[in-house]
Amino acid sequence: MADSSTPGVDPAADPKPSAVEVAKIASHYLRGDIPQELADGTPGFGKASIQLLKNHGTYQQDDREARTKSADGKKSARQISFMVRTRIPGGKLTAGQMLAEIDLGDECGNGTVRLTTRQGVQHHGIVKGDLQATIRRINEIQLSTLAACGDVERNVMCCPAPIHDSPVRGEMMAMAERLAMHLAPRTRAYHEIWLTDDATGEKTLAGGGPDGHEVEPIYGPTYLPRKFKTAFGLPEDNCVDIYANDLGFLAVHDGATIRGYNVLAGGGMGVTPSAAKTFPALAKRLGFVPPEDVLDVAVAIVKVQRDFGNRSDRKVARLKYTIHNLGLETFRAKVEEYFGKPLAPCHPADVHGFDDHIGWFPQGDGRFFYGLNVENGRIHDTGDFRLKTALRRILTDIRPGVRITAHQSLLFTDLHAADRVRIAEILHAHGVKTSEEISTLRRWSMACVALPTCGLAVAESERVLPGLIDSLEPEVAKLGLSGDAFTLRMTGCPNACARPYNCDIGIVGRTAGKYTMFLGGRLLGDRLNTEYKDLVPFEHLCAEVTAVLACYKAERQSGETLGDFCHRKGVDGVRAWSDAWLAGGRGHRA
Repeated sequence: MADSSTPGVDPAADPKPSAVEVAKIASHYLRGDIPQELADGTPGFGKASIQLLKNHGTYQQDDREARTKSADGKKSARQISFMVRTRIPGGKLTAGQMLAEIDLGDECGNGTVRLTTRQGVQHHGIVKGDLQATIRRINEIQLSTLAACGDVERNVMCCPAPIHDSPVRGEMMAMAERLAMHLAPRTRAYHEIWLTDDATGEKTLAGGGPDGHEVEPIYGPTYLPRKFKTAFGLPEDNCVDIYANDLGFLAVHDGATIRGYNVLAGGGMGVTPSAAKTFPALAKRLGFVPPEDVLDVAVAIVKVQRDFGNRSDRKVARLKYTIHNLGLETFRAKVEEYFGKPLAPCHPADVHGFDDHIGWFPQGDGRFFYGLNVENGRIHDTGDFRLKTALRRILTDIRPGVRITAHQSLLFTDLHAADRVRIAEILHAHGVKTSEEISTLRRWSMACVALPTCGLAVAESERVLPGLIDSLEPEVAKLGLSGDAFTLRMTGCPNACARPYNCDIGIVGRTAGKYTMFLGGRLLGDRLNTEYKDLVPFEHLCAEVTAVLACYKAERQSGETLGDFCHRKGVDGVRAWSDAWLAGGRGHRA
């Protein structure tokens, strides 16, 4: 068994360690020059600090549309700001915490709040001078930004549905929260930099967690080679897309008791188009553990990735590449070595259901929860659409519990039957449709932020998907498919933050105004899709998607989902049929 105190691999021992690795080893446990640069009066940070800051929960960004020419007319002057992400295990928070997040978006951010695909909260447009105050205020409401980003375990996901007639979901959420705390970085750098009170010099602990330690017992001084994502899910409800995670725990239960978890490892969506060595991957079934072994096996897997992951080339540094390079059996043997005992074979249980929890549901304790669809996770007031104000009213007047879903939406929990009418009244008074009033197509769509703030985006996503859905809704209705549930996800680049590679229809930004379409994944999230068409202009997407749906309507088998149909027929067959349909004038191109 490997020594539990084994430090992370020294990047000096790896060939040509990446610049990020050099920055981490020189950082003295994520401190680096952040404290000095935070107070230097400039709008941004140096290259090394930009990378270290991610581990503290913030990305340096700039509004690419607000760039201006400098005095010499040659260089582009960037309007630097920061995105700050709150780490919220299982997406579980209180009405007061959600209100505070909304207020923070107004006072320090760009006036909006964004719910993430990993059940967190993001603030955009924060200037450097407000960065420390923003992070401190998030900690004051017993939340944290520590490890919301960076080369560490990120926000641990879990099915958020508060169903209490069985203890299974509550036990699973409690385990997710335990693991999130166990794998949180323990360096005191976070507390020293962000949480020191200027007047008293006292330090506040993040999220009420335990005191930190100078040495990281799990991560070592170099932390992980790349980001690491974990999710807890159920066979009958894979709402967290468990196969898209580095590490997944699939609960095996009898309805009343969790017998253990199937351990899945090696999922990840990101791809670099210019690097053929990169690929999306679904997690592989590794073994079965009883509940009491969850923390230990998670640590073992993290340590194997720490010691064997690629620290020279960040493009291939995720766990999926470590498993690919070692081979699954060798990887499993290493995990067992670090774990200290063999892994039992996986239980036959696997994912067979998916619920986004949108709408009204009994909790099993006499109360109800309501899933409110939040399009692309963006909470804002624009014209007559005043979602932010409506949420403030609901959170203030009704004081429900709050959960964030993996589809960027909100659950209001612990509601009474009478709250049903009240919530609908508040939403309608502010120009917001109830979940029951939106189309199935819109409900199952999802987009990443993309332009103008994401530095990796090559095409639009969040800002254009609602318009695409507007165009598709009447076409879907004409085909008689308005009631069919299928996932449509759009990203502004192949890094795939909205998980487009395992859904029914994936639309991935390829270059300015053009996209790659993927087909044949499915709502269950346990199958990758296949490239269908490349370099599709945005203005052609509605016709192209409509043609695919027309093919599905014409040739599907009884009970067959869109993803299963495309997988059975094959992308070549769908393409031939759809192109003939479009050529016959049944579709239209702008």
